[in-house]
Amino acid sequence: MSRREVREHIFKLLYMSEFNTKEEMPQQVALYLESLEPVSEENQKEIEDKYEKIKEHAEEIDTAINESSVGWKSSRMSKVDLNILRVAVYELKYDDSVPTGVAINEAVEIAKSFGGEESASFLNGILAKMV
Repeated sequence: MSRREVREHIFKLLYMSEFNTKEEMPQQVALYLESLEPVSEENQKEIEDKYEKIKEHAEEIDTAINESSVGWKSSRMSKVDLNILRVAVYELKYDDSVPTGVAINEAVEIAKSFGGEESASFLNGILAKMV
């Protein structure tokens, strides 16, 4: 599984968490991971670990997003854009194994696949300002 696919799965889990309670999410995560084609234990652990770490730092991540987005607060953003940003901001702030340019580029590419027409440029602007 590529690193982009791992990011996409993390994004999807974060998106799912917008519509499920905190108590429901462990079961939802397990069901989601079961539904994937055979995935290595290593990839599954990476997806789960990064998802949990992003949730742990959600408040700090959202604060950073709000400080960098002029005229848009996280509460007004589309849930797709917001959760792609959360993955990228986590990688920028907390994951030293991901180069800055890669984190931004991956977020833009995921936004092209899952976001709206303007999502890629919107996210690129916020992330560029953050860096």
